[in-house]
Amino acid sequence: MAATWLYRVASILFVLFALGHTYGFLSFRPSSAEGRAVYESMNSVHLVVRGQDYTYGGFYRGFGLSSTFSMLFWAFLCWYLGELARTNPAVIGALGWAFFAAQVAGAVLSFLYFGPPARVLSLLVALLVGLAAWLARS
Repeated sequence: MAATWLYRVASILFVLFALGHTYGFLSFRPSSAEGRAVYESMNSVHLVVRGQDYTYGGFYRGFGLSSTFSMLFWAFLCWYLGELARTNPAVIGALGWAFFAAQVAGAVLSFLYFGPPARVLSLLVALLVGLAAWLARS
């Protein structure tokens, strides 16, 4: 039952993480003149790839939204693993540990490239998922 609870808490944190991430990157506006210049350039400099017109700002938004949807999938996966931990923990197996490894990698990246909110949430979900995988192993 403890693994179920841990997976479900991680699921809720992933939803909150996705919401915060999306709000943060869509509402971000640089405060310095240099930062605004880069931001404006990302949205005004166009590049053509195979006849399609793109901007770096578009890539930024696309990758950011892709990250949001990945976090929402992780929330679903956590909830699902929580149900499996309750009904049939033996089937979780390597998936629980692979998911934990992916979250550890995300936490490391958060510490290298992002601020405190992302660091704390990444570390917290990695710990919850790892502990849940360990508890569900039996």
